[in-house]
Amino acid sequence: MTAAGGTVLQAGYCFWYMRRGKNSNKEPVTAKAEGEETQGASGAVNPYENSIKIIATIHSVEQFWRVYDYLMRPNDLPTTTDYHFFREGIKPTWEDASNAKGGKWIVRLKKGLASRYWEEVILALIGGQFTGIPDGEVCGAVISIRFSEDIVSIWNRTAIDRDVTDRLRDAIKRILQLPSHVHMEYKPHQASLQDKSSFRNTQVWKPKSLESRESVRGADGPHRRSGSWGEREERPKPKSRDVERAWR
Repeated sequence: MTAAGGTVLQAGYCFWYMRRGKNSNKEPVTAKAEGEETQGASGAVNPYENSIKIIATIHSVEQFWRVYDYLMRPNDLPTTTDYHFFREGIKPTWEDASNAKGGKWIVRLKKGLASRYWEEVILALIGGQFTGIPDGEVCGAVISIRFSEDIVSIWNRTAIDRDVTDRLRDAIKRILQLPSHVHMEYKPHQASLQDKSSFRNTQVWKPKSLESRESVRGADGPHRRSGSWGEREERPKPKSRDVERAWR
């Protein structure tokens, strides 16, 4: 749909920004400017929520590019910085009504790949590329810049619906063209509220072929993780890509 203001999106979206630490109130997010996840305890002043800053709200393709072109790319952001890109009306917190019963899929990236895959995710959101997923099920996405890795998270509304979460996982794999051996992780927001973390104690999904090989080798125990992945696996770059990928 095209209007006087440009090509209108199916839904409005908001760019958000957060930087942890003593300089969190400073916002080095534009091209002209310069741990662990927690969202505070229930019933107390929430430092996480107070530190989230909205950058802009967009309703058209043209507005998107005006904002996006002005922002620093994730690869250039300081460590412990997050960008959030969420549907208008949804705040990027676990407690938000649209998120409270949901969760997120997590993809961990080698340093240096964040900008490319963040762009692919948010373009897929505004372009309606999450086919097969109910309208409004995907709430938004986050890119988290950390010391040893960067993390892309895609948030959805209904963690309890296994069919929907599995279809969302497959859509993410397709959109990001993830290699078949990639591990993905899922964590319901209710679990995050309980352990006060975003990326610890996640449920790890592995391709069935990989699970079978590990079973033959005697791998056992629940598919959960705590802390960071171990050694990265360097893989040859796909022919369709001009950048080397390394996944955990």
